[in-house]
Amino acid sequence: MLERYNGSKLDWLHDSLFFIILIVVIFCVFRFCIGIAIVSGDSMSPTLADGDFVVYTRIVPQYRQGDIVSIRVASGDYYVKRVIATGGDVVDLRDGIIYVNDEQLDGHWAYGETQEESVAIIYPYTVREGNVFVLGDNRTVSMDSRTFGEVNVSQIRGRIFLQVGAGTSNGLYIRQINHE
Repeated sequence: MLERYNGSKLDWLHDSLFFIILIVVIFCVFRFCIGIAIVSGDSMSPTLADGDFVVYTRIVPQYRQGDIVSIRVASGDYYVKRVIATGGDVVDLRDGIIYVNDEQLDGHWAYGETQEESVAIIYPYTVREGNVFVLGDNRTVSMDSRTFGEVNVSQIRGRIFLQVGAGTSNGLYIRQINHE
């Protein structure tokens, strides 16, 4: 059948087929492997800034304390937060300090004092299996598990591994996210 087409028509057909395959591959990569989110607000400051683009991987065998994740909560809102506890861990809040399994959380990335935000979360709080407890790095302005409760791992869109932002003096920057 293809012999009926002259060279230019055949090239056009090959180019179209290549373009269609490329679109399908890109769709599959973004649907099953990676995603992009935009940081909105200052709840992850100073780690992530308002307006930063973040790239996350959907291929994560399990989430660990320190992972920065993109989540969708029951209200339908999307957030970028840090996992501080996983299933079976006990989270406690005493005098503005977070403890996980009776050890003070090494929050060198945390900013501000951590206060209770909701009467629905009673401390000490045991995270159920298959769930995580998330907090924003800027504890004074963050809406996180202190407000909306623990997050099921099925609500996690992925673990963030790349940050793209527009710095004030340095222009555009790209930074790999280290999970500590």
